[in-house]
Amino acid sequence: MAQYDVIVIGAGPGGYVAAIRCAQLGLKTAVVEGRETLGGTCLNVGCIPSKALLHATHQLHEAEHNFATMGLKGKAPSVDWPTMQEYKQSVVDGNTKGIEFLFKKNKIDWLKGWGSIPAAGKVKVGDETYETKNIIVATGSIPSALPGITVDNEAGLVVDSTGALSLPKIPKKMIVVGAGVIGLELGSVYKRLGAEVTVVEFLDNITPGMDGEVQKNLQKILKKQGMEFILGAAVQSVETTKTKAKLTYKLRKDESEHTLDADCVLVATGRKAYTDGLGLADLGVEMTDRGQVKTDAHWATSVKGIYAIGDAITGPMLAHKAEDEGMACAEVLAGKHGHVNYSVIPGVIYTHPEVASVGATEESLKAEGRAYKVGKFPFMGNARAKAVFASEGFVKIIADKDTDRVLGAHIIGPAAGDMIHEICVAMEFGASAQDVALTCHAHPTYSEAVREAALACGDGAIHV
Repeated sequence: MAQYDVIVIGAGPGGYVAAIRCAQLGLKTAVVEGRETLGGTCLNVGCIPSKALLHATHQLHEAEHNFATMGLKGKAPSVDWPTMQEYKQSVVDGNTKGIEFLFKKNKIDWLKGWGSIPAAGKVKVGDETYETKNIIVATGSIPSALPGITVDNEAGLVVDSTGALSLPKIPKKMIVVGAGVIGLELGSVYKRLGAEVTVVEFLDNITPGMDGEVQKNLQKILKKQGMEFILGAAVQSVETTKTKAKLTYKLRKDESEHTLDADCVLVATGRKAYTDGLGLADLGVEMTDRGQVKTDAHWATSVKGIYAIGDAITGPMLAHKAEDEGMACAEVLAGKHGHVNYSVIPGVIYTHPEVASVGATEESLKAEGRAYKVGKFPFMGNARAKAVFASEGFVKIIADKDTDRVLGAHIIGPAAGDMIHEICVAMEFGASAQDVALTCHAHPTYSEAVREAALACGDGAIHV
C-alpha cells in the first residue's frame, strides 16, 4: 500500500497547482484524476477551449468589419467549422500535455481513475487503496441544470457549456439561457459566426453582481453587435423536435407567456460544486446548504486530515481563486502560513470588449454606507484604443473618500483582463489612487487609461 504526504483528488487548476506546490515544498504527492487528460474542466472543456473560440471568432470579426478600413483588401474569410474545432483541440492538447510534463518534473504520481475516501487517511482508486497523511478535495464543479429541461450535448439541440464548445454545426438561431459570464462569452462566439443570438435572463440585468454602470454599458455594446436580450424572464420549458427547439418563458413583470424557436438552446445558468462519489457524507464531512464542502480559514474540513479548495467550497467559482487556495493549502500542509486575500480576486469576461473587475462596487459601498469617490476615464480618450477600433468602454476606479485608498476598479475595454492586475497589486499594497496616478505609464498603451482614471480621483484626468 503506497504512502503519501498528500493526495489531491482532482487535477483542475486548484488540484494540479496544489499538487505542484506540495511537491515543491518537499511533500510526497499524488493526484487522482479519472479524465484521460489533466487540467480539469478549465483546460479541457472550459476556460481554455472557449478562449480559443473567442480568439478565432474575433479575428473573423476584424476581417469582416475592420480590415478594409486599414487598407487590407480582399474577400473576408469563410468559416471552416471542423478546422476551427481542430484548432481549439490543439490548444487544449498543448495545455493538458504541459500539465503532464509539470507532474513528471515535480515527481508527482498520477493515480488514474475516479477516487473515493473510505476513511480519513485513505483514498481508493479502482481496486487500489492508498494511504496518505492529508487529502485535498479539488473536484471542482459541473453546470447547473434548470428544472424540467433536459440537456443532451450529443444531440446538440439543448446543451450546456461543455456541449456548446463542440456543436455539430453552427446554428442559425441560438437561445442562451443566462446572462452571466459563460452565456455571454459563448453567445458572442456564435454571434460572430453568424447565428442569431437571443439571451434570456431571469434577473433584470446582465452579469449579476457586477458594477451597475458596467452592466448597462456591456449590454448596450453587445446589443449593438447584434445580440438580443430578454430580461426578467423565467424559463418554463424547452421542447425539441429532431431539428428544432422551442423555449417557453414568462415575463416576471406581468406573467405573460412567450415562446422562442431556435436550432440550439444553451443552458448557461451557472455551476454547482461536484463531490459525488467521494463518500464525504459517510465520513461526516460538514457541507453547506448549497452542497459545498464547509471549510475553516485554513481550508480544513470537519474531518481531520481532509481539506478542500476551489469550486468544491464557497466563494467565486474562478480558476485563479482555486489556484490561490491550492497554493495556500499546500503551504499550510507544509507547516507554513498560507493566505488568500479574498478581497482582491479579479473577475474577467472575455467578450469584446473585455470586462474586468476587482474589489468593491458602488452598489456594495452604498449598501455599506461607506463614503467613496469615483475616477473614470473613457477609452475614447486613449490613443492606442482609437487606433485599433477599441474605443468603447471606460476605466472606473473607486477610492475611499477620506484616505484615497483604492477600494475597487471596473474596466470595460481592450485588454481589460490584463490591465486589472495593476489595480490588484495596488490594492494588495494598500495603495492610494494618487499612487497609481503618480506612476509613469508607457505611451501609447491601453494602461494609460488606468492612470487617467486614477488622476480623475484627484484633480482630474488629462485627456478628457
